[in-house]
Amino acid sequence: MGIKAALPSYELGLYALVVLCAIIYSGHDIFETSRESMNRKTFRENIRPGWHYFGRKMDTADFEWAMWFTSFRNFIIFALSGHVLFAKICSMTAPQHRSVIYMVYGVAAVFGTMGGTYLMIVLAHCLVLYTVALAKQKWLCFVAGLCSLASFKVEPFSTWQNGFVTGTFDLQDVLFYGGTGFSIMRCMSFALENCERKEGNFSIFALLKYNFYLPFFFFGPVMTFDRFHDQVHVSDLQRKQNEMWHIRLHALVHLVAIAAVDVFFHFFYILTIPSDMKFVHRLSDWALAGLAYSNLVYDWVKAAVMFGVINTIARLDHLDPPQPPKCITMLYVFAETYVYDYIGKNHDHILKELLATVSTFAVTTLWLGPCEIVYIWSVCNCFGLNFELWVQKFFQLPTFAGMEAKMSEAMSRRIRGFFGAANFWAIVLYNVLALNSLDFAIVVSRRILLAGFPLSTLSIWFITYCGVQLIKERERLLAILEEKEGKQKGE
Repeated sequence: MGIKAALPSYELGLYALVVLCAIIYSGHDIFETSRESMNRKTFRENIRPGWHYFGRKMDTADFEWAMWFTSFRNFIIFALSGHVLFAKICSMTAPQHRSVIYMVYGVAAVFGTMGGTYLMIVLAHCLVLYTVALAKQKWLCFVAGLCSLASFKVEPFSTWQNGFVTGTFDLQDVLFYGGTGFSIMRCMSFALENCERKEGNFSIFALLKYNFYLPFFFFGPVMTFDRFHDQVHVSDLQRKQNEMWHIRLHALVHLVAIAAVDVFFHFFYILTIPSDMKFVHRLSDWALAGLAYSNLVYDWVKAAVMFGVINTIARLDHLDPPQPPKCITMLYVFAETYVYDYIGKNHDHILKELLATVSTFAVTTLWLGPCEIVYIWSVCNCFGLNFELWVQKFFQLPTFAGMEAKMSEAMSRRIRGFFGAANFWAIVLYNVLALNSLDFAIVVSRRILLAGFPLSTLSIWFITYCGVQLIKERERLLAILEEKEGKQKGE
């Protein structure tokens, strides 16, 4: 059944009411738990004084968020503002040379932040992978790139290279591994696109301009070389209608989101509570479910804000970077382009899909750094993707396909929604592994699926089903809108 299958408005209204009531009820549980545990001894490390006019302490368990928007906020604003300023001057005076200005400013910023030794390490890896790219053998580019990436993710090579970089500031390790990791992925993209070039090779200068574009350097996202190269060398810089209005709007949304998350952390300690398993066992099923779900949503929001700020700057530079949700997963564009889609083709063949997902999560495991929790997370997600295809193939069997054909589109959407709700909670549990801990994921699974059965299990399943239907309705409306816009352009 198509995505345009509609449900009655009163039914969607009921779903919205159920979801709203569940969020309020679960949120109230988490709020009361946070308020009562504010001065708990085990929370002292992460619960610290916040905005004094709230009269409450703040959850500071997320190191990345705290560094981005408190300790290093002024430096980040200074560096990115400088990039925007120089980019604007160059685009007005010498747009044909703007890629060079981006590179020079990026190299200077990396040198000023991490030092000359770090810059030499990155350049050495770029030179090695560029040399490999000249052979124009895709398999060799992949092997060399993954070996280079492994040198930053596997001991003792990781510590050995990190030891060359001097400095003791808090964000050093994050910038070191972020910058080097994304540099390797960009070099691999460059090498693979060079293999596709029929005549000659791209210059190493093109690789350096691609790699040292500052907004993408430390934290991504990965914009493939072919797209970046084509867009950054456009000298006739023109804005689309209302483009600047949309850029300003997105910037304002990101600022509001940053403030909202800060306020949220003063009332809901969703990151610190899962660290104390004795305390977690006392929570109700609803509070546990809300805690797991809110951790996943927060991770999406955090990534959307961080990448959204970067993407806004890239759009000011007349680039079209990956948009959410593709940019949020960081490696999505790279893995989709060069691994997942390349091997899986149309993703309708069971064996090809299995090989594609295993290969994709093998690369992802290396990117994240091999360890027990990453292995479990990768295996679970790999199984989940393949299980979706197996279920799809199962219901495409003549018996089930005939039954579905006799149903109305609305009823088919409802049945698919129940399966979608189960799949959604599988995603929540998989990602709780990476966001919190294995112990917390086990507790949530046992309470919701075993100890809470049947009341908590079925209630949470139904609420999630309501949420899935609201998401599907939004997708339906967007699909109709895109079709209308397509027809208007065609006319």
